[in-house]
Amino acid sequence: MKRLAQLKEEGLAKIEACRDLNVLQTLRVLYLGKKGPVQEVMKMMKELPKEDRPAFGQQVNEIKSLFASMIEERKQVLEEEAIQKQIESEKIDITLDGLKPVIGTIHPLMLVQQEIEDVFIGLGYTVADGPEVEMDLYNFERANIPKDHPARDMQDTFYINAEELLRTHTTAIQTRQLEKCAKEHALPIKVICPGKVYRRDDDDATHSHQFIQCEGLVIGKDIRLSDLKGTLLFLAQKMFGESRTIRFRPSYFQFTEPSVEVDVSCHVCGGKGCSVCKGTGWIEILGAGMVHPNVLEMAGIDSKEYSGFAFGIGIERVAMLKYGIQDIRNFYTNDIRFLKTFNRFE
Repeated sequence: MKRLAQLKEEGLAKIEACRDLNVLQTLRVLYLGKKGPVQEVMKMMKELPKEDRPAFGQQVNEIKSLFASMIEERKQVLEEEAIQKQIESEKIDITLDGLKPVIGTIHPLMLVQQEIEDVFIGLGYTVADGPEVEMDLYNFERANIPKDHPARDMQDTFYINAEELLRTHTTAIQTRQLEKCAKEHALPIKVICPGKVYRRDDDDATHSHQFIQCEGLVIGKDIRLSDLKGTLLFLAQKMFGESRTIRFRPSYFQFTEPSVEVDVSCHVCGGKGCSVCKGTGWIEILGAGMVHPNVLEMAGIDSKEYSGFAFGIGIERVAMLKYGIQDIRNFYTNDIRFLKTFNRFE
């Protein structure tokens, strides 16, 4: 009985002093397990007189129950302490200044492209895409530029093989659209074709071997040059201001006949003459014209019944004029200081 009292005192002291759940589990196994000191004391029962055994067994069971209840109580206390410590360690001080999330910016070229797309979508145009690795057939021949034509020298480009190249203009998307719509009898056509184009060119402040074009195409009955001018005037006023005017100058493009260069009145000086417009009051922004009958016929469209206009504008050109950017290479150097200039969220 003396050994039993010592065991009780020792066990309760250890349980009470325990500060760790893993240690508490070890004590549980020690005092309630089959190989612990309590079980060792139970083996001494056979040495007692028969009349003392029931009282001894009852006392052992009471001690085991006491150990079990004390261990459970201690477990609850330690678990609550652990939760409280976790809450304290993970507590957020809502009075502190928050961390401002880093929000990316839309690239200025994409801003201009989206703005142009919005203008023409509002006019009922659809946006078409096409492969950047294009067939010579659609890039040149269907654009009325046959093999050995001198105009190909102006667009000396990157060939993948004898029949495929990196497209030199998004006119290739237009020629594909013409063929598709002719086969599906889906006329009239009102489409714009934005995308990257590639030409073997010097890289300087105003030229790049890669740039973004946005070309437009309208095919229908009784389409006139005046329709083209009204469309481009609307575009110029949306992009550069409602007070802008445009003018046509005769030019030559293989895809169109007649062809024109399009100038917009200078948005800096209002047409009076300044360094931006080189004293002329006008800034060249794009090329355009009426779609050549040969182009329509090659696509399977009757040029006597249908006519149309096309135009092509450089996204970089518009962005440089719109934002006063002097060097085209700024668009491609990934300088975060330059790109942050166009952050609409700051």
